[in-house]
Amino acid sequence: MGVSVGSKSPKGSWRSFTRRKQVDSAHKNTKPLLAKELTVSHLIAIGVGSTIGAGVYVLVGTVAKEHSGPALAISFLIAGLAAGLSAFCYAELACRCPSAGSAYHYSYICLGEGVAWLIGWSLILEYTIGSAAVARGITPNIAPLFGGLDNLPFFLSRQHIPGIDIVVDPCAAILVFAVTGLLCLGIKKSTVVQGIVTSVNVCALLFVIVAGGYLGFKSGWVGYELPTGYFPFGVDGMLAGSATVFFAYVGFDAVASTAEEVKNPQRDLPLGIGASLFLCCGMYMLVSFVVVGLVPYYAIDPDTPISSAFAEHGMQWAAYIINAGASTALCSALMGGILPQPRILMAMARDGLVPPFLADINKHTQIPVKSTIITGLAAAVLAFSMEVSQLAGMVSVGTLLAFTMVAISVLILRYIPPNEVPVPPSLQDSVVEINVEYEEENISTSEDTKPLDVKGDFPIDYPLISKHLTIGNYINESNRRRVVGWTIAIICLGAFVLTYAASCLTFLSSVRYTLCGVGGTLLVSGFAFLTCIDQDDARHRFGHSGGFTCPFVPLLPTACILINSYLLVNLGAETWMRVSVWLAIGLLIYVFYGRTHSSLKDAIYVPISQEAET
Repeated sequence: MGVSVGSKSPKGSWRSFTRRKQVDSAHKNTKPLLAKELTVSHLIAIGVGSTIGAGVYVLVGTVAKEHSGPALAISFLIAGLAAGLSAFCYAELACRCPSAGSAYHYSYICLGEGVAWLIGWSLILEYTIGSAAVARGITPNIAPLFGGLDNLPFFLSRQHIPGIDIVVDPCAAILVFAVTGLLCLGIKKSTVVQGIVTSVNVCALLFVIVAGGYLGFKSGWVGYELPTGYFPFGVDGMLAGSATVFFAYVGFDAVASTAEEVKNPQRDLPLGIGASLFLCCGMYMLVSFVVVGLVPYYAIDPDTPISSAFAEHGMQWAAYIINAGASTALCSALMGGILPQPRILMAMARDGLVPPFLADINKHTQIPVKSTIITGLAAAVLAFSMEVSQLAGMVSVGTLLAFTMVAISVLILRYIPPNEVPVPPSLQDSVVEINVEYEEENISTSEDTKPLDVKGDFPIDYPLISKHLTIGNYINESNRRRVVGWTIAIICLGAFVLTYAASCLTFLSSVRYTLCGVGGTLLVSGFAFLTCIDQDDARHRFGHSGGFTCPFVPLLPTACILINSYLLVNLGAETWMRVSVWLAIGLLIYVFYGRTHSSLKDAIYVPISQEAET
């Protein structure tokens, strides 16, 4: 964690990867640079708009036909509960550390600069490719409104360039530029527009639920009257469907990225995250329940599941409403994809890890305009010139890594919250003087202290071993932080070994079972250890207090780490090879620029108790 008290961060040392910045305190009068304009309703619009993309209009057909069958609604419920674990962790950290940067900001405070850079760099990839992929999907969805792809205006239709063999999509680029311009007008104006667009999408989904429910009761829900029952692919198929639809819930983290612009973050951020996730889960379950009830799962068209289900019952005209809903869903998701990235770049620039101009705030709109323009330009170029669907798996890596680090940060915050803070190197002399004073006080105190007489000073039934030390005498305040830190690392290692062994079918059965046993033992042992010890009292004074606290710690963060590890190891070798190249580039940039320009490069670390005096 940083460096020792009174010493500078060594240049060219691995310690730069572990130096941590100070959490924002509620008692400091720091003037916010971003406009505090957002309320709960704005946050719900951002969360729902970023989460419910056009995927639900296609995903229900693919998952029902290949994995879940009539149990599709249960798959969405399980995936929603799994996403809720990460949402609980995000809610607590967003309340305690309400600054821009989301998972990058939390990782920098709890885990260190190296991990924070990894998360920030991964999120840049996630939002850039995700925004480009969403933009490329808008053209096929608006084409039916014009009578087909061939009837689109020339400046909107896709064109094939034979010399370089690429298909350009001007409509996607135009939409990205339009959304970027809208975001540059200010957070409140852009959020109001996103709320309106999201409302159109929600209305289309409500039409599907109400009209589909009427057709289902009229026809007798033929999709559920099958001899194969509700689980044609078994419970394993239903769980595989849950893993697939889990990514349909990604988007609520966009709410956390706007924490610095919320009027009352301690109250509104948990409500915004929870309400948006609850609404999305309810919508997904109702839509999937209706669709698989109208048509048998094996007869669903995987490309246009909802439209074809209504067409089976003579409502071909419903396709226009559904296509309008899908188009607005993509536009809202595009806004939700571009919105967080400028704030992450701004947070990284504030910390000195990327060029400082990315942290510039426009005086009139009070948003990072330069970062927003650069983000939009990068997404527009990708959307215009590349078919990014093959890179979509890379988006999941950034999301899952962020979810995992947020869960680990909650464990660190509860059991070993940072106990040192960085101060400017100009205070080196003050730090030395204070250290000398503390040493003299300790010496005088030890001389004046008389030996403890247990029989005379305490009643005979007074417990000499406190409650939180019952697991062993080797745990005391001097080594508690180190032991707990290693325990959290063992939990992460156990989760990885367990999920990797369970997912790798190329291993011999004996090897798989052995590795699963080892990983499970590490995971359960670490969890049991954290359960048996008390959480650190310093957590109550960490950051902004009085907000939401994550329940069932350490169970909930541990389960979150396990689920995210399973999804990460199942992304495929191709995805990991591509991500590895991106991360290697990021490591080079950090080593040759970020590490040497970091605002903590020459920082001196002092105990929190000495911060005010220093």
